[in-house]
Amino acid sequence: MPIVTDTSVIIAVILNEPTKSRIIEETKGQELIAPDSLKWEIGNAFSAMFKRNKVSFEQAIAGFKIFKQIPIRYPDTDFNNVLKISHEHNIYAYDAYFLSLAQKHKCPFITLDIPLQKLALIMGIKVVEVNNDDI
Repeated sequence: MPIVTDTSVIIAVILNEPTKSRIIEETKGQELIAPDSLKWEIGNAFSAMFKRNKVSFEQAIAGFKIFKQIPIRYPDTDFNNVLKISHEHNIYAYDAYFLSLAQKHKCPFITLDIPLQKLALIMGIKVVEVNNDDI
């Protein structure tokens, strides 16, 4: 069964954050899927880190190379469902893309975003827990 992964998880792996080993443990041997927007969100995350002086240009380029090595499948997005989720839950489409994909494929969702974890659970989507925070 695939697992929908979001940007926070991929960035945590790329940057060797404390949750990396748990993320790898929970996703080992599983197919990762994500909306196409993940690619652009990774770029946006690095640009935000530039503004906070968290990474250099060279580190971002190295990080993007790591990202391209992570096997992720990008199924088609159901834009009508994305808009429905966005409207009903008052969230950005960027977050709704992930939730819609998890619904469509009836698979778990992995994210480090606590509010998004909570919403996924409310929507009946199984959440793969990788952080120590209570949700």
